[in-house]
Amino acid sequence: MEKQVYEEKEVLQDALYAQKAATSLYNLGANECVNSGLRDTMMDLLEKEHDIQFEVFNIMHDKGYYPTPDAENNKVQQAKQKFECSYQAAV
Repeated sequence: MEKQVYEEKEVLQDALYAQKAATSLYNLGANECVNSGLRDTMMDLLEKEHDIQFEVFNIMHDKGYYPTPDAENNKVQQAKQKFECSYQAAV
């Protein structure tokens, strides 16, 4: 039987997908918590998972496995205004 060898990029992609799935599940769990202590724990875990996801993303980005084009300044400002308005409407 031939041994499957994964390239670094494939391993990192798998790690990033796993982190994205974990953050989704922790977020769902935190949203569904009635007990404040459990919710605090879920939020702490969610934050840690986001930190890990960001680390994996940065590794991939630095190695050129996840290229991201620079955003145009006007598009950044438009997105910022959009989300600020959404936030203010919700509060």
